[in-house]
Amino acid sequence: MLSFLKVFILLLVLPLVLSKPVVNNVLSYGAIGDGLKDDTSSLLKAWEATCKSSSSSATMYFPPNRMFLTHPLLLKGPCKADVVRVEINGTITAPSEPKNWKCGSDNCDTWLHFSHIDGLEISGSGTISGRGQKWWDIKRGKDKPAALRITNSKNIGLSGLRFKDNPKMHIVLNGVQTAYLSYLKIEAPSHSPNTDGIHIGDSTDVHIQHCNIGTGDDCISIGGGSKKLRINDIICGPGHGISVGSLGKHGDYDEVDDVEIVGAVFTGTTNGARIKTWQGGKGYARNIRFEHILCQNCDNPIIIDQFYCDHEKCEDHDSAVKVSNVKFVNVMGTSKRETAVKIECSKTVPCEDIVLDTIHLRSSQEKKKATSYSSNARGEVRGEVVPKIVLN
Repeated sequence: MLSFLKVFILLLVLPLVLSKPVVNNVLSYGAIGDGLKDDTSSLLKAWEATCKSSSSSATMYFPPNRMFLTHPLLLKGPCKADVVRVEINGTITAPSEPKNWKCGSDNCDTWLHFSHIDGLEISGSGTISGRGQKWWDIKRGKDKPAALRITNSKNIGLSGLRFKDNPKMHIVLNGVQTAYLSYLKIEAPSHSPNTDGIHIGDSTDVHIQHCNIGTGDDCISIGGGSKKLRINDIICGPGHGISVGSLGKHGDYDEVDDVEIVGAVFTGTTNGARIKTWQGGKGYARNIRFEHILCQNCDNPIIIDQFYCDHEKCEDHDSAVKVSNVKFVNVMGTSKRETAVKIECSKTVPCEDIVLDTIHLRSSQEKKKATSYSSNARGEVRGEVVPKIVLN
């Protein structure tokens, strides 16, 4: 009877023991956190222990007041825990010299890479600092790494962190299903090339809110394969605004569907609300809504460009990514350039169902008047729209 009672108690207690949250402090795995010693191997050990934990919740913990120097990391699942947390309260920093980066090959395309994880939550009050200036000084010949890349994963959370001066894109989501990004601060100088704040591609059900982003490229860029995106309450500047695209480069087939950007302030950006596609591409960008947008001295507050080209020699093509059902609602502010609204579409694949509803944009230049331009765009104008525009 006594042995039966022991077994019974063990069966009751065992699930409680197994489900107890596990916290793996990276210092316990040999990390020093002085910003000088290479902590890469210690961080990999801490990740392995976290990912293999049988607890319902496992955390890889970076304590405050420490700086962890690491080379490129691949933190790969699948993991056993239902929720895998990475809590960063210190600083994660990269090697200061590009030539000193230890990569698996000659292609350093990612610094911190999370892959094949269900239930990943990355949060904290810490900083991810990529020391990008010397990378930016390299004009050609060496690929620049994205800072944080999450691929082929689902049920993702990313919140609270600061991203600073990373060599290329700061955050990349690719092949992600269901993600919530919030209260992020992303910063890089306006001259830093290709330093998009957040880039989304081949991902579904992504929510981004309450983020402050200032970089040398798009604050948020939306690539092909992106569907069901909700972007709210974004402060952007400097940078290139929030862009759908570019799409259709090299004749690619790209799809973007069901995107809402509601509540954004653009200050001193080259663009505000933008859709950009290459000639010769295929596919579609549709069901896109920009609403409650404030532009402060933006070069192009509203722009649809089906002739996007980032170099001098671009060939003319008849095919294009189809742009349709796009709404700009309650867009206010000032334009640095004379043309505040520019909708330039292909003659062979015109833009359709474009709606401009309650727009008031004026020139930020004294004694100058803002104008608009529209070509091969079909749709309607609702409410008061300034500057006036005619849609075919």
